[in-house]
Amino acid sequence: MSAVFNFTFVPWFRSVAPYIHKFRNQTFVIGLTGEGIAAGKLHNIAQDLALIQAMGVRIVLVHGFRPQVNEQLAAKGHAAKYSHGIRITDSVALDCAQEAAGQLRYEIEAAFSQGLPNTPMAGATVRVISGNFLTARPVGIVDGVDFQHSGVVRKVDVAGIQRTLDMGALVLLSPFGFSPTGEAFNLAMEEVATSVAIELRADKLIFLTEVSGIRMQPGEPASEDNPIDTELPLAAAQALLATLPTAQQPTDTGFYLQHCVKACKAGVERSHIIPFALDGSLLLEVYVHDGIGTMVIDEKLEELREATIDDVGGILQLIEPFEKDGTLVKRDRTEIERDIESYTVIEHDGVIFGCAALYPYPEARTAEMAAVTVSPQSQGTGDGEKLLKRIEQRARAMGLDSIFVLTTRTMHWFIKRGFVVVDPDWLPEARKRKYNWDRRSQVLVKKL
Repeated sequence: MSAVFNFTFVPWFRSVAPYIHKFRNQTFVIGLTGEGIAAGKLHNIAQDLALIQAMGVRIVLVHGFRPQVNEQLAAKGHAAKYSHGIRITDSVALDCAQEAAGQLRYEIEAAFSQGLPNTPMAGATVRVISGNFLTARPVGIVDGVDFQHSGVVRKVDVAGIQRTLDMGALVLLSPFGFSPTGEAFNLAMEEVATSVAIELRADKLIFLTEVSGIRMQPGEPASEDNPIDTELPLAAAQALLATLPTAQQPTDTGFYLQHCVKACKAGVERSHIIPFALDGSLLLEVYVHDGIGTMVIDEKLEELREATIDDVGGILQLIEPFEKDGTLVKRDRTEIERDIESYTVIEHDGVIFGCAALYPYPEARTAEMAAVTVSPQSQGTGDGEKLLKRIEQRARAMGLDSIFVLTTRTMHWFIKRGFVVVDPDWLPEARKRKYNWDRRSQVLVKKL
């Protein structure tokens, strides 16, 4: 067992190292739902946050308390009231919110204080500091509904939070804000986390939620054919949001997505929706290449992009081993330079580790996806799917109806992703003339 552990642990730890270096001294704002705490997940989440902080990440934790407040209201025989997806906070609900917030802050501080031997918290010293970092104003009356003591963030004490983070402490924020006259307002955790992330210019906004993320087909049930969309470009997220009804419940597709979009539009590089139900979801999302939830990312910051002439050398280096073993047809530098605008690449830290080209045949309303290559170091991490998705987007933008590939070894990968095998006679006339009958490549087509 020791030999097996060593064999798996060493390469795994080395693969994590780039992310440890990358995120050191970055600021993460974590929005933890009250449902996650009610489900008994606080203990493990605190351990994971302590571990992330130990690797140099500056953390602001914003907790929610929706089920805890509802439980307090039920105990007092008072019904919870919502409108427009926001709690209507009357005087009884405000008292319940204050009681719930006090209890949860106590539980969270206790979770970060544990340090028993032989536990992940052994030797950890996590200072948790909270305070009146938020100024709020009332929601007021909307469409005839008086929200009473419900509020929205008016101002974030950025300097105060930064000084606290500079001390090495974890900042804990309850969803409460105060007016200049000292009046308390009940805020939504999601709005607090988003506002704080924007004002701090945080590197990440992460929601630990009751949902797993955004599905590839949001309106369809979860299945192998409808997995979580692990990377959602901002433009695509905005387009999806525009098609959804106004979110009322946390389980509605747009509930957390709207805050992720808002944060990204305002300069937060990456926003995440991940499930609290999966143990270690924070670590999996932050330190594993493809993550496990949905990440909304501004495409301008994305490593997936159209190629330029400066990428020719990197593309040649990437595809050369696959040309040598016969997986790809050989292409020389001149050909790639000529067609460079047809290429899409995935780049990390100046290194090209994925590429694909799109050659359109407008007369047949189709296009060939060619030179599809992913570096062996990142195969199995979803980069092939990212390239395919971008190629499909480019083909749709050209008004094409389908894309096709020619392959001798990767037929099953394409079939699994919606391609079907057709006879070579299906090919557009211009491409049929260049078909190598000796190579006997399979032709596969995907309708868009």
